[in-house]
Amino acid sequence: MPEQSNDYRVVVFGAGGVGKSSLVLRFVKGTFREVYIPTIEDTYRQVISCDKSICTLQITDTTGSHQFPAMQRLSISKGHAFILVYSITSRQSLEELKPIYEQICQIKGDVESIPIMLVGNKNDENQNREVDSSEGEAMAKKWKCAFMETSAKLNHNVKELFQELLNLEKRRTVSLQIDGKKSKQQKRKEKLKGKCVMM
Repeated sequence: MPEQSNDYRVVVFGAGGVGKSSLVLRFVKGTFREVYIPTIEDTYRQVISCDKSICTLQITDTTGSHQFPAMQRLSISKGHAFILVYSITSRQSLEELKPIYEQICQIKGDVESIPIMLVGNKNDENQNREVDSSEGEAMAKKWKCAFMETSAKLNHNVKELFQELLNLEKRRTVSLQIDGKKSKQQKRKEKLKGKCVMM
């Protein structure tokens, strides 16, 4: 039985301790946990708008360890969009994303049409920075993906990260905004659009 097509699946990858769960929890629940608890795999759901209707944003927070390659491959094959997280305080964590990116390319084929976001987290720890933001940008350019620095702790660029990722989706229109003035305007535009008849 095929899975619900109105689910939009985002997968978060990265080494252990870079703040994947912190980013996801900050986005979904608005909370931040000081204590590090390793993740095996967690899935969070958030309602978003997708092609004028409501759908579920399903965020899979993956393990930072390399013990589960089959789970990793399955997450990639099911995912619609990917967030690759490293910590700006660890050059090693950026290096560890390379095989994950290569695997996404291998499983998905043409990645240019797939939303991928390279994220340098913990930018509140500038004094311990090992990876310059220009290095992150250069890597994103090489990988033909978007780049952003965030701080889950300070809630800096967290919502923006997910919105930007959805903006990269070209196969359908996905947005975090479900109600509010903006969507009313969109609805009005769509109504007008519907009145145009192509001859």
